[in-house]
Amino acid sequence: MKQELVQLNPGMDSVLYASAQYQLQKCPFALPPRKDPQFHPESAMPGLKRSNVIIIHPDLGIGGAERLIIDVALALQNRGHKVTIYTSHRDKSHCFEEARDGTLDVKVRGNTIFPAHVFRRFHVLMAILRQLHLTISVLGETSRTSDTNEKSKESEVLEDDIFIVDQVPACVPFLKTFARQRQRILFYCHFPDQLLAFRGEAGSLLSFVKTLYRYPFDWFEGWAMSASDKVVANSRFTRGVVKEVFGGEKLGDVSVVYPCVDTEAAALRDPVVVKDGETLWGGKKILLSINRFERKKDMALAIRAYHGLGAEKRRGTSLGLQTATSKTVISALSVPDSIDVLFLLSVPSAFRDMLLEHAKLLLYTPINEHFGIVPVEAMRAGIPVLASNTGGPLETIVEGETGWLRDAKKDADWTAVMDKVLYGMDQKEFDRMSIAAKERVEREFSLTAMGDRLEAEISDMLARERRPFAGLQQILVLLALSGVTLSLLAAFALKMI
Repeated sequence: MKQELVQLNPGMDSVLYASAQYQLQKCPFALPPRKDPQFHPESAMPGLKRSNVIIIHPDLGIGGAERLIIDVALALQNRGHKVTIYTSHRDKSHCFEEARDGTLDVKVRGNTIFPAHVFRRFHVLMAILRQLHLTISVLGETSRTSDTNEKSKESEVLEDDIFIVDQVPACVPFLKTFARQRQRILFYCHFPDQLLAFRGEAGSLLSFVKTLYRYPFDWFEGWAMSASDKVVANSRFTRGVVKEVFGGEKLGDVSVVYPCVDTEAAALRDPVVVKDGETLWGGKKILLSINRFERKKDMALAIRAYHGLGAEKRRGTSLGLQTATSKTVISALSVPDSIDVLFLLSVPSAFRDMLLEHAKLLLYTPINEHFGIVPVEAMRAGIPVLASNTGGPLETIVEGETGWLRDAKKDADWTAVMDKVLYGMDQKEFDRMSIAAKERVEREFSLTAMGDRLEAEISDMLARERRPFAGLQQILVLLALSGVTLSLLAAFALKMI
């Protein structure tokens, strides 16, 4: 039986779902209509009463950070807490369904003065200024709401105001300084922004100028995070990096709250129906890779390792592997048998679920990923995962039980695992790994598991005194504002030279 390597780019899954659903009506594969899970509020954990949770996120798009924030909001809302998301940008045609269909209360503030960028530059500066603008709106609205609730029974129900901030910590010192004493601030760190910033410019002078430009923001990031009452990270890997960059004492004990996948929603989906006994791509064995098309994702590793299977096992594939790129589901389903490597662009959720349903192995090629939600999604579908033995996958994948961890620099090791899955593993062993993968996701990475950890961290935060904010707060706030202003003036001065 011939195998096929599929490189999948998820793209705008939620946006393209409707049109793809219409196109697939003429295909030999029936994709189920989407079903939304019904959320049933649960009682809060002992020690954590129903609270007012305010989430501040810069841009509510369709990325991994946005999916996590949506899941955080759902997990807390399902447990009876009142949740409001504040953001500086939300495009209803380019966001997750829960952020536009009324499932979650989303308010857009802080987007009327500062643009997202200036001549496609100064993104970090504009993000800070937009968040500070948003914070002024949040403080004003929460103050008015508090005054109103004091005159109503609502004040007896909502015990605490809890701020959850992620990505940009600029608002944290201002919330700490100007918010009420009973409020608490939790910062969720995906990864230090200063390590994500691209500093390579053509010419040493420009690189030096950019380093000078970034310096106050790099300092500001750590200082602002230190004002939070608790910092949590998305993985132990990220926690280690955070401590190395900012220092352990500055942020206190950093806990881990893993991102999740919604196992309940997955269970509500109908199975993929194949009409007239047909199989996907003629029953080929599918090796699946889900990534953005970026160099750092190293999709070439999957292709090199696949080529290492040899001509006989690839059924006559030549040194230059025959490839195809598909932009529609229709063309993807009708790809010729001679094609061995298929690139799919902007794949709708239903078709991605179909691929996961039929795949034998998921290949996760990036190194040092902060967490990596794709392996968890594959394990939820019962698919074993082959991933780099670095970063987040070290925490999500159990070697030999739910997948394999291999050195990304050793193509032959990846080829050996592919060969084992395709030709050396019987159905009984595959089913054992599939069951183990699903159980691990339900136990460690479900919406319920994340909600449990999140409530435990919030309960611990509320049980302690507010963390002291080093230095004279008001003076530091003014100094920070002065630094931001000077950086802005210097940036425009350099632009004019």
